[in-house]
Amino acid sequence: MTPPRTDPWTQRIPVHPTDPRPIWSQIEEALRRLLASGALAPGDSVPSVRELATDLRVNPATVSKAYQRLVGAGFLEVRRGDGTYVSAAPPAVRKSEQTRVIRQAAMNFASVVITH
Repeated sequence: MTPPRTDPWTQRIPVHPTDPRPIWSQIEEALRRLLASGALAPGDSVPSVRELATDLRVNPATVSKAYQRLVGAGFLEVRRGDGTYVSAAPPAVRKSEQTRVIRQAAMNFASVVITH
């Protein structure tokens, strides 16, 4: 397991209301990016739905949808009464998927920088 992070989740999972993508999609994509980059390792915990929703100032149902999609894809697992964790054996992320996710993140970052 990787050591606990001290930076807030709002820095790791940026949400931009002006982005045309739904917020749940932005959250899902950010978590996939963290997984693809190795910033989240198997067994790492992720914040509860309520905690992340509070941190990001979004509706808990929005975070729940992103988490459900990641659970369905095998990236996260829910341990009743304990929390949500990165799956012990998450599906392998193909190199092409890693490249696509990183490229998309770079484009999103560049568009935010240009507009601010």
